[in-house]
Amino acid sequence: MSEIKERPILFSAPMVRAILEGRKTVTRRAVKFPFIDRAVGCELSGNEIGPEEVRNNCPYGVLGQRLWVRETWYCDHFEVQRGPYLQPADMFDLDQSREDGELVYAADGLAPYEQEQPTWKPSIHMPRWACRILLEITDVRVERLQDITEEQALAEGIVGVPFRPDDGWPICTGYMVGPDDGKTGLETTAAKAFAGLWDSVGGYWEANPWVWVVEFKRVTP
Repeated sequence: MSEIKERPILFSAPMVRAILEGRKTVTRRAVKFPFIDRAVGCELSGNEIGPEEVRNNCPYGVLGQRLWVRETWYCDHFEVQRGPYLQPADMFDLDQSREDGELVYAADGLAPYEQEQPTWKPSIHMPRWACRILLEITDVRVERLQDITEEQALAEGIVGVPFRPDDGWPICTGYMVGPDDGKTGLETTAAKAFAGLWDSVGGYWEANPWVWVVEFKRVTP
């Protein structure tokens, strides 16, 4: 029986927290053009990318395949500090290393005694052995960014925050990336909050690009 194919995927600390809390079960990533169908070698436009083209070309995988999450991390082990981030032979129990604080992740925050911790290692440099989150793909499709629904925006990790308007009544719900993301101001819909998130990470919502929509469920932890 062949092994399930795995690919790495990067997530920011707020999105890692959303995954761990069960708030995030989908991610959108811009389709890179020109898009060449590997099966036939022809260049396709966004509206020509159907289910078959997704199976042949999606860089994130297809239904049933897996994604291992790369996130900002740090390992307090002299061999790892020297690089190139090979797993030390004596570091065989990774769960214990995490519990002891030898292997830590920025998404979890820092206790006071850790504030002088050396510089975090970028997510792009996380090796597979240091990964703690494995995702299984449950659906992949291509659509326009602005086609996102309220339900899908919430599945992206957007959360509702109850608040009382200036007039004092009624209590309303505003939407933001999360209560711990440090942002101020609330949007009236989850989709608008997602639009702000997209722009904040270097995208351009108004361009309405074609995006890969990758839905997933958490396998570990």
